[in-house]
Amino acid sequence: MLLLKLIAGLLAGGIVLGLVAAGVTLLISARIEARYPPAGPFASVTGGRIATVQAGPNPSPRGTIVLLHGASANAADPMTDLGRRLAGEGFRVVALDRPGFGWSDRLTGAAMAAPKAQAGAVAEALKDLGLGPALIVGHSWAGALATALALDHPDRVAGLVLLAPAVMPLPDLGPIPWYYRVALMPPVTWLLSRTVATPVGLYYLKPAGQSVFRPQEAPAGYLEASRAALVLRPATMLANVQDLMALPDALKRQSAAYDRITAPTVIITGDRDGIVPAERHARPLARLIPGARLVVLPGIGHMVHTVATQAVVDEVVRLADSLPVR
Repeated sequence: MLLLKLIAGLLAGGIVLGLVAAGVTLLISARIEARYPPAGPFASVTGGRIATVQAGPNPSPRGTIVLLHGASANAADPMTDLGRRLAGEGFRVVALDRPGFGWSDRLTGAAMAAPKAQAGAVAEALKDLGLGPALIVGHSWAGALATALALDHPDRVAGLVLLAPAVMPLPDLGPIPWYYRVALMPPVTWLLSRTVATPVGLYYLKPAGQSVFRPQEAPAGYLEASRAALVLRPATMLANVQDLMALPDALKRQSAAYDRITAPTVIITGDRDGIVPAERHARPLARLIPGARLVVLPGIGHMVHTVATQAVVDEVVRLADSLPVR
């Protein structure tokens, strides 16, 4: 009887703690959404909407550039430095929140985790916006998305600029520890994302933001300008985990087709990128895409578009000026 009472007490305590954590998560999420409301128009696609942030003249005699963000981010990340600078050069710039990020709907749920699925949604959004073929700029995870877009929807792609792209098959990390396997089970992941993940994520947001810039320092005000806290909302955290888990299998499949990409391509990477190493991704990709040009920035880490903005702008403008006006 005593054991049963002890178990019941522990269960009751766990439920109370879970409810408190869920309440804190709802409060944090509400404050984040109030602080960072939608910053641009939406595109209508099958199953929902894709959010955009736009800058520059519309229409533009220099054409349109579409920015696609990486994992854990949203459209404000590439728009903050790179997009605004390109708009200042006279381009129309449209940054998209990938499905499930920022203010975009997740559309088909977990099935939207594959780059191929997101490419379909992006192509549909570009059509709704009256864009394409456009110059597509993809960073990190969106390197996989941009290449999938070029393969499956070449009519929407005039050219590719891939920034520190995650594009090649990832190394086998061996068996996943049991506690990770449990945490990644859909019901457990759902529960964690709605209880403890948001408060813990808020605590670690600043050091996590700094880590992606190494060896550089994160610019002052970056987290605010990039609206980084939007990733802490439960549904967005879940989408982020799904995207990262789906990437290895997706890259195994689509990397075999990179030699079919016909869009003019520039690949820009830093030689100090410890997140998506150039030797494993950018360099092999440059050998696979016909005519691709590789630009390696010495001493630069993963966030090339933020810490080496002018170098990236110069390459984007160079490619854009070589293309027919879109």
